[in-house]
Amino acid sequence: MPTDAQGLTITAASDAAAAAYDHTIQGYLKYRADGGQRLKALLDLDAEMPMAQVLKGAFAMLTYNAAHLPRAREAAAAAARLAGNDRERMHAAALARWAEGDLDGALGAWEAILAAHAHDILAFRLHHFSAFWLGRAGVMLRAVEGVAPRWSAAIPGYGSILACRCFANEEAGNYTVAEEAGRAAVVLDPADLWATHGVAHILEMQGRRGEGIAWLRGLEPHWEGGSNLLHHLWWHRAMFHIERGEHDEVLALYDRGFRNHGSALVQAMPDLYIDVQNAASMLFRLQRQGVDVGDRWIELADKAEARIGDCLSTFTLPHWMMALAATGRTQAAARMLDAMREAAAQPGTIAPILRDAAIPVCEAVLAHAQGDHARAVAVMRPAIGVMHRMGGSHAQQDVLEQLFLDAAMKAGAEEDARMLLERVAGRHPVPPERRAGYAAAARAVRH
Repeated sequence: MPTDAQGLTITAASDAAAAAYDHTIQGYLKYRADGGQRLKALLDLDAEMPMAQVLKGAFAMLTYNAAHLPRAREAAAAAARLAGNDRERMHAAALARWAEGDLDGALGAWEAILAAHAHDILAFRLHHFSAFWLGRAGVMLRAVEGVAPRWSAAIPGYGSILACRCFANEEAGNYTVAEEAGRAAVVLDPADLWATHGVAHILEMQGRRGEGIAWLRGLEPHWEGGSNLLHHLWWHRAMFHIERGEHDEVLALYDRGFRNHGSALVQAMPDLYIDVQNAASMLFRLQRQGVDVGDRWIELADKAEARIGDCLSTFTLPHWMMALAATGRTQAAARMLDAMREAAAQPGTIAPILRDAAIPVCEAVLAHAQGDHARAVAVMRPAIGVMHRMGGSHAQQDVLEQLFLDAAMKAGAEEDARMLLERVAGRHPVPPERRAGYAAAARAVRH
């Protein structure tokens, strides 16, 4: 029977179909904009390939868009029906659990695959993705450190293992190990966007701002043909500039980079979760720095209204709420909170995350925008210690910490402000006094 690039047996009609599968996997791992076209070509060649159906369902799930759930469920059923071996059946089962909202079950299924097949790069990468968006850095780290010893540069996909080792270690605070892995992956392939991203995170966390700008600018010539992760890389560059007070550069990166409405990537997926996170979080940070962001919130708020009731990406929800609150759409914000409460009553992995983290944080976003800072502090305080469960990196979660700090300072809640400052000082190597969103509060609050 045919095998994939990592030597694992797959059910396929021909060697050409197996090669098309490898081409699609490579497009996914390397964040290529033509990933969807690669999948279509694979399905045109062999629609009966069970792993092609798994990819079809996974690509639907990776969008974090509830409208795509039926496609994912149909693909999982097809993959289960067509599966020719145990590994393929396990992939179909993992996809089915993911599509039904049982993310714990999906993670367990992918871990079972990896226990038997350490070179299953798809199981590994989907596990890495899902663990990250559940805020489980330790789970990410255990998975990559578990399989890494069984990989080498002789096996296709090794660069992606290094890139994920970089990011998992960065999120766990192991910056030396992380940087070594990330830079090694970029040496293997300067167009490895996930590795480039992982190193950018390290430079962000360590306050190496000039180095971070140079890192991203130097690798940008290799980014042609990349997917929406390019937007996130430009967002990271803007994060370095905002720390240096270079607000004009941040706005230029916003309009010409990560929220460029003329971009084919934005036009293809105008409400993609990561792009919304990039845009809303940067506008919020800029406004905290006293920057006039003009009417940039409006298009985000329009898209937020259209997605009310879609709670798949819990970390995106506070960003949608930021747009609704910034544009004074109180009724839409209320509908969004009602929809979140309804979703929190359903079974599945994300219900308690909605209840304990996303709903109180969204309530705080709205109260803060309305000037009710004491309420914002009160509703968000219990969520501070668990809001990492919504997912997002330390750099991304930072905007929520800034929100709480701003509300606490404006409410005169000095103990809450001190708690937040102590929290970020313990988690971030750069002291609050050296960070744009924290310095003023750090100077004002008694130590």
